[in-house]
Amino acid sequence: MKTQFKTTYEVIIIGGSYSGLSAAMALGRSLRSVLIIDGGNPCNKQTPHSHNFITHDGEKPHVIAQKAKEQVLNYDTVHFLEDFALSGNKAENGFVISTESGKTFRARKLIFATGIKDVMPDIEGFSACWGITAIHCPYCHGYEFKSDKTAIMANGEHAFHIASLVNNLTDDLTILTQGTPDFDENQRAKLKKHDINIIETPVTKFEHQNGTLEKVILEDGTSLTLKAVYAGLPFEQHSDIPQQLGCSLTETGHLKVDLFQKTEVPGIYACGDNTSRMRSVAYAVSTGNIVGAMVNNELTQEDF
Repeated sequence: MKTQFKTTYEVIIIGGSYSGLSAAMALGRSLRSVLIIDGGNPCNKQTPHSHNFITHDGEKPHVIAQKAKEQVLNYDTVHFLEDFALSGNKAENGFVISTESGKTFRARKLIFATGIKDVMPDIEGFSACWGITAIHCPYCHGYEFKSDKTAIMANGEHAFHIASLVNNLTDDLTILTQGTPDFDENQRAKLKKHDINIIETPVTKFEHQNGTLEKVILEDGTSLTLKAVYAGLPFEQHSDIPQQLGCSLTETGHLKVDLFQKTEVPGIYACGDNTSRMRSVAYAVSTGNIVGAMVNNELTQEDF
């Protein structure tokens, strides 16, 4: 790994996982000087396998990231700093980023590939299962639990939507609403038609072995044997630097970007999980590739 860091780069990428590395590769191939700053805490660190990403289906996420990092750093103009970006400020002709270790860097353009931070429910055992058998996406994880006893821990429209997707994967499906069900008559009729059970008694515990779910315990002491639980969790942006610099959030809490991943602040782009509900490795790589091309084009237009 290259260790000689400059103080000024054309582009700083905050976040060195899939989308950040994808952006860096596009920029490195255009001979742009790039610094990637990464704190080493990916949101999928517990996930055993990555799916629905051609050429890497079933691979361990950290293996994909490590291979990507090695390939990206083959480009001489790209540097990778293991550090945590703490703050950002606007400066003449660009931005200044300060890190946890006390370093300061300048760049003309910023790319935020910082991801999101899931807010875990106050349920014993849940966080240990997250990404393993407590899962978020039928496309990323559903096939591995086909025909298994499955639950959806959600309510209302979100629970109904996930149920419609997961119903194609298993005939043994339960919705855990964690309180009074919030479905209209039409939704209730469809759930009944497909024999999807609704339990409103709150879950208080996930019983598991090293993240492999065995059963959930309900508030009334009863239990339900399950292999997997889909859960839609609230989240926070992993970094508040974009907002420090004036970037807006959408109603869903994602960074607001246009079709080319550009934020409302000139010179700042964002990609990956922090910009969209489409939360997958394939999507992150795709948006990172777009950002790399768009940032290079912007630099080109300014200098040519």
